[in-house]
Amino acid sequence: MDQSDSKAKYVPALERGTRILDLVARSRSPLSLSDMARELKLARSSVHTLCHTLVNLELLIRRNDQTFQMGPHVMRWSNAFTTQSDVAAEFAAMWDQETELPGATITLSVLEGPEVVYIAARNSDVSHSLIEFRAGMRLPAAFTATGKAFLSHMSEFEVRKLFADGLPPGRTPKSVQDIEVLLGELQEVRRSGYSCDDQQVAEGIVCFGASVLDSRNRPIAGVAVSLPTEALESGDRGRVISNVQRIATRLSHRMGADLSRMSGLLHSANQRVGQSPKNEIVR
Repeated sequence: MDQSDSKAKYVPALERGTRILDLVARSRSPLSLSDMARELKLARSSVHTLCHTLVNLELLIRRNDQTFQMGPHVMRWSNAFTTQSDVAAEFAAMWDQETELPGATITLSVLEGPEVVYIAARNSDVSHSLIEFRAGMRLPAAFTATGKAFLSHMSEFEVRKLFADGLPPGRTPKSVQDIEVLLGELQEVRRSGYSCDDQQVAEGIVCFGASVLDSRNRPIAGVAVSLPTEALESGDRGRVISNVQRIATRLSHRMGADLSRMSGLLHSANQRVGQSPKNEIVR
């Protein structure tokens, strides 16, 4: 389809209705017609007609005070999206299509307590001789790139609670063994937007990782790329990190994450360091 066809089939009313739903979803309190018209820079009469339709479709609820909130029909779409979303399948398809590093080892993992569990892995011939990642494999979250990405979304209180009995025995001489050092590493992850396992899991292997977020902007998976240290030239580091971050961002988008909020999450995580948690530890 060329650009002219795309424009010809564009439905302005549908776009305006979607903007209204997005605005109501983002708002901390119910909105009036005047609020929506002012925020979206639309005629009040147009907003009135659109909201009337959205109420009839149960996409919005009109309250007694004539303000609006999200309606129950939205949950049907949300449940369907959750049911149909498969982060592992999306991961496999996206990496093959979009990565600039087809020969690298690439993994996808989830967090279970103090460990990460690998749910998908594609090993390169080079790194395979040093460590073989496989589905079902478990490794300490404190050492792995994806584990550090997960832990960076927790507060200091949550991290200390998770490792109340101490960090696991090291796998290499570089494996982090001090909780204060780990907390410093997590602070760097929040600052930079990516995580790094520099030979903490296997000697001779460096991994870079990033979080995959769901529709609540909570981490549901971690993606990482691993390379032998001798294969990682100075100019490659930035390219590897860029690839990992791009794949994680696009996966997050496909899982329903609000990308407009993602840049603010790192700032929020930094603010939470040292505070007691208001949410449960991500499992």
